[in-house]
Amino acid sequence: MTAHAPGTVAVSLEVDVYSVRRGDEVMIGAQPFTVQDMFALANGRRRLEFTGGEAFTMNRTTILWITRRISPARVRPARAAPP
Repeated sequence: MTAHAPGTVAVSLEVDVYSVRRGDEVMIGAQPFTVQDMFALANGRRRLEFTGGEAFTMNRTTILWITRRISPARVRPARAAPP
């Protein structure tokens, strides 16, 4: 795992091939990996490259649980439903 920036909190999220981001921490086979780079492949797949040099290819149907560090100060509050 990588060091985190002060003032951030870790949240767990379910991501797919379209919502994974650089910096996300993924657990695969009980091993933590941090996404360093991503490349689009044919048929909607995406190749994730990790900081340790490993790689993982996600299909369009692959769902992963990740840990993402966010700054609570930058989170927008949910809007209230219109009356």
